[in-house]
Amino acid sequence: MGYIMEKEELLPLLNSVDIRICDCRFKLGSPDVGYSEYEKDHITGAVYFDLEKDLSGDVQEHGGRHPLPDLKTLKDRLESKGISNDTILVAYDGGEGSFASRFVWLLSYLGHQKVYVLNGGYRAWKDAGYPIDTNQKEYTSTEYQIDLNETVFASYEKVKDYTTKRPDDTVLIDSRESKRFEGIEEPIDKKAGHIPGAVNKVWTKVLENGYYKKKDDLQANFTDIGKDKEIIVYCGSGVTASPNYVALKEAGFKDVRIYIGSFSDWISYDDNPID
Repeated sequence: MGYIMEKEELLPLLNSVDIRICDCRFKLGSPDVGYSEYEKDHITGAVYFDLEKDLSGDVQEHGGRHPLPDLKTLKDRLESKGISNDTILVAYDGGEGSFASRFVWLLSYLGHQKVYVLNGGYRAWKDAGYPIDTNQKEYTSTEYQIDLNETVFASYEKVKDYTTKRPDDTVLIDSRESKRFEGIEEPIDKKAGHIPGAVNKVWTKVLENGYYKKKDDLQANFTDIGKDKEIIVYCGSGVTASPNYVALKEAGFKDVRIYIGSFSDWISYDDNPID
C-alpha cells in the first residue's frame, strides 16, 4: 500500500463524502502557530489535528517528548470529525513532511487502511491555485473502531533487546541530522549520541522541496539495507522518523516500525548506553 497522494489526485476528490482532509501544520517550539495558520486558511473542508494535543500524549518520565496519545481520546477526536474506518484520509502540513507523516504512521498503527500524506503539503496546494477556505466545516459524528496494527510499532523493550543481541535480521535507523547522531552537537536532548548499533539515514534526504522523492531515488537512499530486514526507525521524539517510515514503505520495504519514544525516551533510562 502506498502512502503518498499527489495534489492532482486529491483535487477531483475534494467534495467526496468518503474523504477527510487533515491539516497537521505545526511549528515545534511555537505550538499555537499551526492552528493559527489553519484558521487563516486551509484546504477546503479540512479539519485540524494538533501534533501535541491530538497526535501525542502527555510527557512523562518515560515515553519521550512526543509519546503516543491516549487512544480513547484520539478515537473520540476522529469520531467528532466524521471519520470512520472507511474514510479516506489525506494529511498535509506546511510542506515539511514530518507532521503529516506522523499522522499517517499513527493512523496506520490504529489499523486504518486508507491514509495518505499530501505530497508537497499546503504550500504546493496553495501555489497551484487549488481551492482553499477559511470556514471550519462541521461533520456529523461517526463511530471509529481501533484495530491496532502492532507490525508498525517498536516498543522500548524491543529496541533494548536489539541493542543487547544485535540480530542480523534487524536494522535500527536513526533519522536525525548527522551531527546529532554523531554526538557532535545536541540542541534539544540532555544527552548526545545515538542508540548503539544504529545507522544514520537523515530524514530530510527522502524529501526535495517538500516533495517525497521518486521511488527509484528512495530505493537508492536505502540501497545498503536488505529488503528482507526488519527495520526500526527512530529520531529525537518520533516525529521526523515518520518521513523515513513513509519513504521505506514507498521504496518497497515490508517490515518497517517506528520506535515512537525514540532517543528522548531511550535516554530517560539512566543506565542505557549511548554511542
